[in-house]
Amino acid sequence: MVDKIFWQDPYRTTLKTTVATVDNDRIRLQETIFFAFSGGQESDAGAIAGHNVLSAEKEGLDIVYTLPAGHDLQAGSEVEIVIDWERRYRLMRLHFAAEMVLQLVYRLRPGIERIGAHISVDKARVDFAHEGSIAVLFPEIEKEAAALSSADLPIVTAFTDEAAQRRYWEVAGFAKMACGGTHPRTTAEIGALKLKRKNTGKGKERIEISLAE
Repeated sequence: MVDKIFWQDPYRTTLKTTVATVDNDRIRLQETIFFAFSGGQESDAGAIAGHNVLSAEKEGLDIVYTLPAGHDLQAGSEVEIVIDWERRYRLMRLHFAAEMVLQLVYRLRPGIERIGAHISVDKARVDFAHEGSIAVLFPEIEKEAAALSSADLPIVTAFTDEAAQRRYWEVAGFAKMACGGTHPRTTAEIGALKLKRKNTGKGKERIEISLAE
């Protein structure tokens, strides 16, 4: 099982490690900083030993990376991972922005059901089962999100169950939530948000979140 360094240090952009197994174009590593799609957060982009990673997929508690054909790596090969930091940092910020919005919606509409979420490098989205326009909540969400950002509160992450690799984040006085993604150190790193409403079908409302930069 790979040691997921991206949880210990989500700001790290390079790592020297060793190939654990090779199955044609699919490899596993002993350690990694390269996040694989999980919980709606898209995978990192980058390279292993100079080979662009075509995909990163969770397999149980492990991660499998697909490299271009002819990569010539073998089990035991020493490699360097390099990730696209600009992409990682935007994904971290948008991920936590979406989780702030989610928790604020829960406060304003107790009992509302989240039915989907996705975090890409350009924007995040959270989908809800909800009748009527969810945009009526935007002024309060934007106000509270801005206050959280201005407060510069620590975002604490840790395991609830290390053996099962279940993790959470917590901001004291705000919320605690199960999550295995990557997160910034503080709420100040999120900055101001822009919210957009979409109706994706009867009884389905979507909030699209972008960074106001």
